[in-house]
Amino acid sequence: TDASIYNSDWTPSLGTSMTSSFSLFSCQGCMLRGWVDLSSDKPHTVKKSIKYLEQGMQDTKDVLGLMGKVVCFHLLQHVFSGAGPPGCCPTILALPLSMLNSHGSSSSSRILEKDESNIDACQILAVHELAREGNITTAAEHVRNLINALETREPQNPSLHLKKILVVSRLCGRHQVILRLVCSFIERTFRATSSYAHVATELGYLFILRDQVKEASLWYSEAMKLSKSGMAMTGITWCQILEGHLEEAEHQLEFLKEVQQSLGKSEVLVFLQALLASRKHKGEQEVTALLKEAAELHFSSMRALPLGSEYLERLDPLFLVCIAKEYLLFCPKQPRSPGQIVSPLLKQVTAILNPVVKVAPALIDPLYVMAQVKYLSGELENAQSTLQRCLELDPTSVDAHLLVSQIYLTQGNFAMCSHCLELGISHNFQVRDHPLYHFIKARALNKSGDYPEAIKALKMIINVPTLKMEENKKFRGPSVQPSERVSILLELVDALRMNGELHEATKIMQDAINEFSGTPEEIRITIANVDLVLSKGNVDLALSMLRNITPKQPYYMEAKEKMASIYLQTHKDIRLYIGCYRELCEHLPGPQTSLLLGDAFMNIQEPEKALEVYDEAYRKNPHDASLVSRIGQAYVKTHQYTKAINYYEAAQKISGQDFLCCDLAELFLKLKKFSKAEKVLKQALDHDFVKDIPSMMNDVKCLLLLAKVYKSHKKEDVMETLNKAMDLQSRILKRVPLEQPEMIPSQKQLAASICIHFGEYYLAEKEYAKAVRSYKDALSYSPTDNKVVLELAHLYLLQGHLDLCEQHCDILLQTEKNHEMASVMMADLMFRKQKYEAAINLYHQVLEKAPDNFPVLNKLIDLLRRSGKLEDAPAFFELAKKMSSRVPLEPGFNYCRGIYCWHIGQPNEALKFLNKARKDNTWGQSATYCMVQICLNPDNEIVGGEAFESLVPESNSLERKESERHGVRTAEKLLREFYPQSASGQTQLRLLQSLCLLATREKANVEAALGTFIDMAQAEKDSVPALLAMAQAYSLLKQVPKARTQLKRLAKAPWALAEADDLEKSWLLLADIYCQGGKFDLASELLRRCVQYNKSCCKAYEYMGFIMEREQSYKDAATNYELAWKYSHHANPAIGFKLAFNYLKDKRFVEAIEVCHSVLREHPNYPKIREEILKKAQGSLRP
Repeated sequence: TDASIYNSDWTPSLGTSMTSSFSLFSCQGCMLRGWVDLSSDKPHTVKKSIKYLEQGMQDTKDVLGLMGKVVCFHLLQHVFSGAGPPGCCPTILALPLSMLNSHGSSSSSRILEKDESNIDACQILAVHELAREGNITTAAEHVRNLINALETREPQNPSLHLKKILVVSRLCGRHQVILRLVCSFIERTFRATSSYAHVATELGYLFILRDQVKEASLWYSEAMKLSKSGMAMTGITWCQILEGHLEEAEHQLEFLKEVQQSLGKSEVLVFLQALLASRKHKGEQEVTALLKEAAELHFSSMRALPLGSEYLERLDPLFLVCIAKEYLLFCPKQPRSPGQIVSPLLKQVTAILNPVVKVAPALIDPLYVMAQVKYLSGELENAQSTLQRCLELDPTSVDAHLLVSQIYLTQGNFAMCSHCLELGISHNFQVRDHPLYHFIKARALNKSGDYPEAIKALKMIINVPTLKMEENKKFRGPSVQPSERVSILLELVDALRMNGELHEATKIMQDAINEFSGTPEEIRITIANVDLVLSKGNVDLALSMLRNITPKQPYYMEAKEKMASIYLQTHKDIRLYIGCYRELCEHLPGPQTSLLLGDAFMNIQEPEKALEVYDEAYRKNPHDASLVSRIGQAYVKTHQYTKAINYYEAAQKISGQDFLCCDLAELFLKLKKFSKAEKVLKQALDHDFVKDIPSMMNDVKCLLLLAKVYKSHKKEDVMETLNKAMDLQSRILKRVPLEQPEMIPSQKQLAASICIHFGEYYLAEKEYAKAVRSYKDALSYSPTDNKVVLELAHLYLLQGHLDLCEQHCDILLQTEKNHEMASVMMADLMFRKQKYEAAINLYHQVLEKAPDNFPVLNKLIDLLRRSGKLEDAPAFFELAKKMSSRVPLEPGFNYCRGIYCWHIGQPNEALKFLNKARKDNTWGQSATYCMVQICLNPDNEIVGGEAFESLVPESNSLERKESERHGVRTAEKLLREFYPQSASGQTQLRLLQSLCLLATREKANVEAALGTFIDMAQAEKDSVPALLAMAQAYSLLKQVPKARTQLKRLAKAPWALAEADDLEKSWLLLADIYCQGGKFDLASELLRRCVQYNKSCCKAYEYMGFIMEREQSYKDAATNYELAWKYSHHANPAIGFKLAFNYLKDKRFVEAIEVCHSVLREHPNYPKIREEILKKAQGSLRP
């Protein structure tokens, strides 16, 4: 029975009173007999104990009997569904020992509420945290509590100390904090009872885990002094191997083998034989055979153990990790390509690690090695899921960050590869010290075409020393394995070759050949050398080098594939190309080479022959999923859809493989045969209730595909199908933490995708609140999914929740600085909030990457105008033109050019460019609107304003009227060719037609236009364009009070980007009215508002100059006219005249002369400026 039973205050009452009835004594006797049988090591005796226990519990719920049944079921590996009385600690304690996975933590917490120093409860909490949760801070606290409980309750019991702490030491991995706690505790135990050799042996093993081999050797030596045990001698041998003393270790192993012949084989001893053979470069077959034997011996010793502390102790996860890592030395170094067979060694490693990952999913070392296995097996997504779990447990794991980056590199996602490397550095600066970091970074740069930077990164690590096998633990600095060094050298050669540095590449390649001649890496270097030889044009030499590689040598398959590529691409010889793959099938027969031959036939457009090869391979391997998919895909690629359908249906009947249902349904969906797709999927889902996770996962896949079918077929059934998928996925998520914890990330991702499907459905139905809730649910499953965050931001923008939208855009830009969609959305937000500088920077970043993004360019031009930096716009036009010679013909490009010309005072150029966009579906309506506005008001005058009327010369006024009439005729012609399709477009057409009437300034036309404007304002309350047009009409009709009433309404309206130009015009017209009435303070307030929202508003500066001039403040007037002249881009001679006049008044004669010359260059006959300003200024300069 458990130690805590005897340590607690509870004890069984054995015949406490002689007056007890005989029946009671008999019951207790039966229960005690049951307990005696439980202590037997014979299974049949243990089974009999249940009979005595049940007899003893007749008509009662005696605690002793209940506990006995719990222990009995525990030993028989059953699960006891009952629970003892709530106040009984021992019964509660027995339960979590047998059900550590689900109830251990909560039950132990209940025990500690009653007995805070209960040893077993403390142990269970520590074990649960280490094995299942992985929170090292919490685990360390539980370990401290366990040590305190042991030292308090059992200070003189070293045997119990070791028994209770061993399971912790086996599960703590390489977490130094817990290792230090455990080592310190065991050292104290040893000092208290220094004759206990087993304690010293355990300390030696713990120091090996801490990579402190010298200390480990000292403790094993100490154990040897106390007892000449095989364990101590084995530990010393292990230390000798790790320190590189291979000869001494070999002699010691021979002696140990002789000693242990009579005792039976030890898994540790066999492992050390394998370790020694590996360090002495023995063959793969010899080493892997020993590793296999070690693993079998290890698992055979724990076969009869139920799940509990002893099982976890004997499992010894880190020992199994050591075996797995030795296996990996002989596994392929690159991920398996599609169609290739998984290495049998990788399958063996999986079999070794699976028991560990299932019972202790929070141990990072087994998880990481399992991720490596999945990566090398070509299961990249599964590897990513496992690594995500590793990083959840330890965000600072250097190895995990580097492997994630390698996966993205393999997938060709160079941006994410670089992002993961930087993310690793942010969590742990030691990532940068790892040679593999620089190698991955260099490969990403090389593959993305940045050869100079790749070369620079590779040269940084080329001098890092190569780590020899026997120096494995002795060398402490940055180092690389021989295979890694070859990879670095070959990558450098490739980068130099691609960068045109052939001479340097040849030199590095020759160095590599010399360095690795006679090693297993020699053939790999030879194959890489072929690319260098080909780059020099020496095809015959390249083929000769490849022919020398025989089928018995490594990399023979790669050599043949390289030869085939040369024959096809260089010689254009299809016969020799296929011949290479036929030779492969002949020398290395199997599914993998058959697939390669079939793929070769597909490459040369001979699908019939490819299908023959695939079919032959399929007949030999009818359960090979990759072959089945390949054949179906071959039919689809050759557009033989009927044959593909027939094949899938026949293959499904023969093999019974469920995944074919989804392939067939997807094919039907592609062919828009929705009813047939629905039928296939419903048949796949028509089965009894399933409980196993793979079947449940397949059902979820079918349901999601069925929902996709219903979107195009039966929209009313989409929600019901998605709900079924979500219910099933929720059941899966409840089970995977206990059964397959490495699948947690991928299954959470799938749950998130189901939520996204919900969100897309609600978004299409314009149920924004429900869509937001669905996307939030998706984020709860996958908090780092940028696509979901972007969709949420978009939804908030649609709902007008700008702060929430900005918050989500910030999240995206923090994780991915150059996220284009987030940058555009954030710029839109900044635009709406009048944060122009920030918005410009964001648009700038987007356009640097995509200069032909014309919607963004259009927004940028408006932003530059409002921030007073319109002179920066031409650089972006030039950037766009560099993209393609066709860019100047693009409607979007011409629209942007037209808008720019309009803003810089070049109306004729603006019309020319806008006319090129007028017929386009995307840009046409906006282009027409702008063209009409330009025709009606080319100089952007204030329609209805009269403050400057007296300053316009009569001759100039007549000329302007003729120009206005011509503009109206042109605008009317444009509107006759304008056919908007939308309701908003029709409203815009009606407004523009009335503005044409307004522009004639004829009373009847103005009154007719006014009637239309009133109707529009009544139809759409607070319509800014309609109210502005009403005010302009009233002003032209000299009904100033009515005009002022409408303008005051607009002065109270909130600023919005879509109405910004019309609001600005209304403020300027109201300021004009105030100026006429001498209310300069009210006018100035409105003008400052104009400048606040548009720093390029030259009319606002002109009015402020006018006010200052009226107040005879010529210096301030000149300052404002300077800004008006600047932002009119020196195109308005009237402003130039006013500026020169105020310079003259301010006695700034030189500046006055310069402005006069500038006006006269463009307008030689401009009235009064020569006589009234230029000559006077020149006269004032003469002595």
